[in-house]
Amino acid sequence: MTVDQPRRRGPSTRVAAAIMVSLATSVLAVVLPATSAVAHDATTAASAEVERAGGEVSVELELEYDLLMKSAWLYAEAYEATDPDVQREQLTEHADAVDDYVTERFAIDAGAERCTLERAGASDIRDDAGRAFAVLRYSARCADDEATLAASSALFPDLEGFVHDTETRITWSVDDAAGSGLLTAATPTIELVETTPHFGEYFLLGAEHLLLGLDHLLFLLALLLGARSLRGIVVAATTFTVAHSVTFLIAGLGFVSVPAAIVEPVIALSIVAAAVAVFFAREVPSRYRMPVIFAFGLLHGLGFASALGIDEQWSWSLLGSLLAFNVGIEAVQLAIIAVAFPLLVLLRRTAAADPATKIVGALVAAVGLLWFAERIIAQF
Repeated sequence: MTVDQPRRRGPSTRVAAAIMVSLATSVLAVVLPATSAVAHDATTAASAEVERAGGEVSVELELEYDLLMKSAWLYAEAYEATDPDVQREQLTEHADAVDDYVTERFAIDAGAERCTLERAGASDIRDDAGRAFAVLRYSARCADDEATLAASSALFPDLEGFVHDTETRITWSVDDAAGSGLLTAATPTIELVETTPHFGEYFLLGAEHLLLGLDHLLFLLALLLGARSLRGIVVAATTFTVAHSVTFLIAGLGFVSVPAAIVEPVIALSIVAAAVAVFFAREVPSRYRMPVIFAFGLLHGLGFASALGIDEQWSWSLLGSLLAFNVGIEAVQLAIIAVAFPLLVLLRRTAAADPATKIVGALVAAVGLLWFAERIIAQF
C-alpha cells in the first residue's frame, strides 16, 4: 500500500511539481536580469516635501537620477554617470534642462494662482537601495502667501515610455497643517491641508513594494524551500515578520538610521544564507534557524523603511502610515505562502523534489551573490 500510494497520487503531484518549478523559474527569470542598475525598468517612485512658514514656500524633490536625465532628453554621458560626484556635476551642468522638465510637471498652486518655482541651492545625490536619487530644492513665489496650497505632479508619465504607474509620495508642513499623501495619474493633485493618514494608499504601497522588491521575494522563496512542515514555515514567516516590523517601525520613525551602503549588501547576503540553508534543512535545528531568520528580518526591516524615504520624526500620522504600509507587506507575504506552500508539499511527494529544490536553491544563492557583488562594487 505504501508503494502504490505515490502511484495513485502521481498525476496531481506531477502537476504540482510542474507548477511549483514553473513559479520558481518565472521568479528567477524576472530576477536574474534585474540588477540594481536596471531595477526601475517597470516603475519608479518620486518624493516631495513642501513647507510654508512665514509666507515662504520651499519644495524639495527626490527623483531617480538616471530616469530624470533620460526624461530631460540629455546625452548618455549624463544619465549613464554612476559616480555621485560626476552625477552632481551633471546636474549642475544641465540645471536648466532639469528645471524645465521638473517645473513643467510639478506645480504648487496658492488658491487659483500658480506659484513660480525657482531653484534654491545646489542639487545633491542620495543613495537609496543602490539607486541614485537627485535631490532638487526650489522656492515657490506665490501671489497670495496665505491661500490654501495644492500640489500637482505629472512626473515620469506613462506616455514618456520609460516607466509606468509613477507615484509621487508627498509630505507637507504648511503653517499649522501637516499631512502626507500619494500623487498618481488618477489623483494628480492634492490640497496641502491637515489630513489623517491615507491607510488604503499606504497599504497598497506596502503590497506593491513586496511584490516589486525582488530581494525580499527571493528571501521568502528561500524560506519556503527550506521549510520542512507547515508549522515550520509559519514559525519562520512569523519570526521574519516580527523582526522586520520592529526595525521597519523604529527606522521609519527616525529613531535608527543605517546607511543603505551597509544594509543592501547584507540583505543580499541574507538571501545567499537562506538559500544555502536549503541544502542543510534537515541537519539544522530550528532553535538555531529561528535566531538567524530573526536577525535577517531586522535587516530587511531597514530595507523596507528605506523604500519610503521618510525623514520625518515621530508623529501619530506617520505611525499610521507606517503601520498601513507594513500591513500591506504582510498581506502579500501571507498570500504568497498560502499559494506556494501547498504546492511545495505536493512537490515533495515526487522523486524530483530533492534535486528540484536544490537546483532552485542554488540559483537563488547565485543571484544573491551577484547582487552582493554589484552593491559592493557600486560603492567604489
